[in-house]
Parts: sequence; C-alpha cells; structure tokens
Amino acid sequence: MHNESAGPGDRLVRIGAALFIIGTIATLATITPLLIGTKALPTAVYLVSTLMPLGFAVAGAGLFKSARNQRRPVPSNP
Repeated sequence: MHNESAGPGDRLVRIGAALFIIGTIATLATITPLLIGTKALPTAVYLVSTLMPLGFAVAGAGLFKSARNQRRPVPSNP
C-alpha cells in the first residue's frame, strides 16, 4: 500500500476504469456471436456495452479534475 492520500479525481478515474472494463467485456460479448454466426444476444447486453464510452468520459473527467486541482495554488493562512 502507499501512504499518499487520494486526490480529488482519483475516485472518478477508478469508477471510469471499472465502467470501461465492464463495457469492453460487454462489447466483446456482443461481437462474438456475430463473428461465429450464432444467435445475437438480447438488447440489454448491447445497452451495457455503452458503458465503455461512458467509463472513458468519467475517467477523463477525473483526470481533468486532478490536473485542475494541481494547478491551483494553495492559499496560505496568515
């Protein structure tokens, strides 16, 4: 384990990565029946595959939030 505290966008990056992985697995699951010539999966699986770009966007927002927070100067207390 590391001793660094989590930054402001770290949680968004982790959530986005998880959504992206779930969406990628669903996308591979929807493409496989089409490639091997079997019956297509239900529509719900196709909808789950939309999590891939959503996860990418959430992770990007987390990275943007982290970078934006690092640019701000820390106010000094007199």
